[in-house]
Amino acid sequence: MRGASILFLVSLGLFAETRTIPLDPAAMKALNVKVENVKDYKGPPAVRVTDVAPPDANDGMRLVLLPGTEFADGTLEVDVTGALVPNAMEGARGFVGLAFRVAADGSRFECFYLRPTNGRAEDQLQRNHSTQYIAFPDFPWQKARSEFPSKYESYTDLVPGEWTHVKIAVKGDGARLYVNEVTQPTLIVNDLKHGNSQGGIALWVGPGTLAHFANLKVSR
Repeated sequence: MRGASILFLVSLGLFAETRTIPLDPAAMKALNVKVENVKDYKGPPAVRVTDVAPPDANDGMRLVLLPGTEFADGTLEVDVTGALVPNAMEGARGFVGLAFRVAADGSRFECFYLRPTNGRAEDQLQRNHSTQYIAFPDFPWQKARSEFPSKYESYTDLVPGEWTHVKIAVKGDGARLYVNEVTQPTLIVNDLKHGNSQGGIALWVGPGTLAHFANLKVSR
């Protein structure tokens, strides 16, 4: 009877099944990053993800693919930190985020990410670029910003190297980003560039980033 009740609640949209995704480096597939366990980084056990890509690597191809995470609609939640590697290149911002509906080889995905060093910058324009939506490979941040100024990025308060809670709610061809337990979305995207699709989940970092990830949960 309990199983039937759950199915009934799911059909009404009143029940969400939530599961925690193990973050085990041995089971992950790393693309252009180094992944390692960290027992205590300012609190929870975590995985550390460090950019080790060659200089000519595409901005989007720094991923940690997570096995068994086929995802279409639902909610993703994770705690992240983003900071700079030593001697990071000019323009590095500690880019850290979560990719979803990821192709098995990482060649295609949707992504929301943060730029932690922008959160408290003294320049307002730079602050306005604190969060970002991209779709790899055909809709990078450069295209989003040049063709649709301000539409796919927004401000939020961030501190490099400090834990930030990220929630991404996905339904059909729309998604909403929530940062640090806010009740209203930080960034709204009503036209996901890959449409109503599905795929895996991946940890994402950008050039020059040293990041941590913990407490990854998926609700459907």
